Amino acid sequence: MQIATRQASLYHVESGRPVVMILREGKTPGGREVRTVIKHLTRRIRRHFPKTRITWRGDSHYGRPEAIAWCEDNAAGFIFGLAGNIALDRLCQEAADDLCVRRAEACAETMRAFASFPYQAKSWDKPRKVVARMEATVQGLDIRYVVTSLPGRAQDLYEAVYCERGQAENLIKLHKAQLASDRTSCHSPVANQVRLVLYTAAYWLMLTLRDAIPQAAPLAKAEFITIRARLIKIAARVIEHTARIRVHLPTACPEQAWFGCIAARLSQAVP
Repeated sequence: MQIATRQASLYHVESGRPVVMILREGKTPGGREVRTVIKHLTRRIRRHFPKTRITWRGDSHYGRPEAIAWCEDNAAGFIFGLAGNIALDRLCQEAADDLCVRRAEACAETMRAFASFPYQAKSWDKPRKVVARMEATVQGLDIRYVVTSLPGRAQDLYEAVYCERGQAENLIKLHKAQLASDRTSCHSPVANQVRLVLYTAAYWLMLTLRDAIPQAAPLAKAEFITIRARLIKIAARVIEHTARIRVHLPTACPEQAWFGCIAARLSQAVP
């Protein structure tokens, strides 16, 4: 099970369902705030799933000493992004130089290499495992770092574990970019929280609509903006009767067959 969180937003990744949406200050979270979120979510999950192993994965905003120390003290795994610095670059300098030479000799556009080594930042109480992803291109060298408590090869940890955050990012984009949930322009924080709840209700409606689409349909995996354009924002004639509602679609509507199937599925779900 994966849970995506951005402090104010919490999603269940496998189903795409939002769990909670809470406004927070529009600034980079500090270590105490990150630790508080991780602590409360970990304890809530363990209350219902006491034998489940929990691993926290996040970008460099989560890689705070307070959060890392709490995970270690409470048997929770972690893999967080880590901002680069001169000390880290120095530790993988030899491997980076070798990568650049091999790329040039092979005349390749891009070549990657991975390394792992112990590292202790000034704010850490002990050394921890750091994984470096080095990528040499014709434009130069790019290095990304993560700090982790997980065992395994450096390449597997970075590509198969850390980079799997992509789906979590997609859910956040669905909420913000396609439902405009970042439009919280009221003067009152309470009013903005209410707006966020309404945006989340719209998210649930769109998700319910998408779940009702048969898997064989092209729209089964479509984003909300596509579903809205092809199933909602279309011309139709609606006739209300005492016991039923009829929707007359144009004969040229390309989705009319799926529209009827989806409407039938949604009507069956109503008690």
